[in-house]
Amino acid sequence: MDEKEQYRSLLSEIIAKQAVVLGPDIAVLKARSVDGLEVDDAGKVIDFDGDPKKLIQDLVDKYVELSGMIVKNALNSVFEKYPTINK
Repeated sequence: MDEKEQYRSLLSEIIAKQAVVLGPDIAVLKARSVDGLEVDDAGKVIDFDGDPKKLIQDLVDKYVELSGMIVKNALNSVFEKYPTINK
């Protein structure tokens, strides 16, 4: 898996995790509000433009606006699966 695909996968997993917490409609709607992310109706990241680390932070920030620290705690297990990507 190349680096861009890893980022796409990570971003998609973040959205999927939030779909469980917030519901799929809200999770996808918030993800689509992040400039540079292209997300399909199922919440999968099709493509992204820009610095992927900034996009990850922007996406997490959108979810944190809704549910605070619960989001950060819930996402720790997702980030642990991508040790080569610096947070």
